[in-house]
Amino acid sequence: MLIEETAGTATWLDPAWRAGALAWAGDALADAGLVLAGEPEQTHVQPWSTVFRLPVGDGAVWLKSAGPGSAHEPALAAALGRWSPERVLVPLAVDRGRRLLLLPDGGRTLRDAGAGDIATWEAVLRDHARLQIALAPHAGEMLRLGVPDHRPERLPAMVGELLADDAAQRKGRPDGLAPEIRVRIGATLDGYAAACRRLADGPVPATLQHDDLHDANVFVGGRRHRFFDWGDASVGHPFLVLLVALRMAARVLELPHGDPSLVRLRDAYLEEWRGSGTPAELRELCDDALRVAPLQRALTWRRILRGVPPAEREEWQGAVPGWTAEHLAPGPLTPPPPA
Repeated sequence: MLIEETAGTATWLDPAWRAGALAWAGDALADAGLVLAGEPEQTHVQPWSTVFRLPVGDGAVWLKSAGPGSAHEPALAAALGRWSPERVLVPLAVDRGRRLLLLPDGGRTLRDAGAGDIATWEAVLRDHARLQIALAPHAGEMLRLGVPDHRPERLPAMVGELLADDAAQRKGRPDGLAPEIRVRIGATLDGYAAACRRLADGPVPATLQHDDLHDANVFVGGRRHRFFDWGDASVGHPFLVLLVALRMAARVLELPHGDPSLVRLRDAYLEEWRGSGTPAELRELCDDALRVAPLQRALTWRRILRGVPPAEREEWQGAVPGWTAEHLAPGPLTPPPPA
């Protein structure tokens, strides 16, 4: 699906746009019984989103605007706050039309706290699996809210469209693929489709798939972790979330691919799904999910970048072809070949 509307830094830095967004935030603060106590600070500006820190009392709240590629985020965040308030950051207010979210301060992220041990990552993945399980009954509602539909039965056709997009080879497009990569991936599509069918036909239901689960998108503190930043999210097979999560855990913990600690993290996550299958069945589905996930991640980047002005895509030009090529590389649980 082509997203025609663009935002980008020209919007986020435009004085008129900023004034309107901050006026909306001021009204929402008043409705929540809060008063702005200082000058807003624009702490984050990317082509696909921007964030302001708004001082209130002894703390702060946060105003986020999502780009067109993440237009679902405000409505999804509000719904998650109703369905699972103990596991997410619950917005104070949202404006779906302008793609604005006013969020309370969530405290320290896992990255801020220092995610330096395997037990911490194990607890994060267990909590995230519990969130996905709780949200599975709401999958249809999420689709009706506009959350992208990346259920496994749809992925082969979407990947086929990506590979067939000859126009994407033109300079300036973010999703141009090298011809040799397209040929090599095309030769794997029968196996890819078979893996998608096994996921679609399996016992694990479609649910929310964060698609960018890492230590900066998790708040720590209290009895459980809380998750936020749903701009990349989709409705899909839950196990695909492990692609980014395991890669980031490997990076933070300085673990090689295939390290037993990464297998331990996978097993901790899968244990929460024990009501959906035997350990062996769940591991087989996870193998399929990790095989399917890189091309699905490429589709997410394609959607995000199509909501960005062409002039601002150049820095991120490698994201779609990079994740596409990852389909041909060993996964995070595959040990490297012997030297």
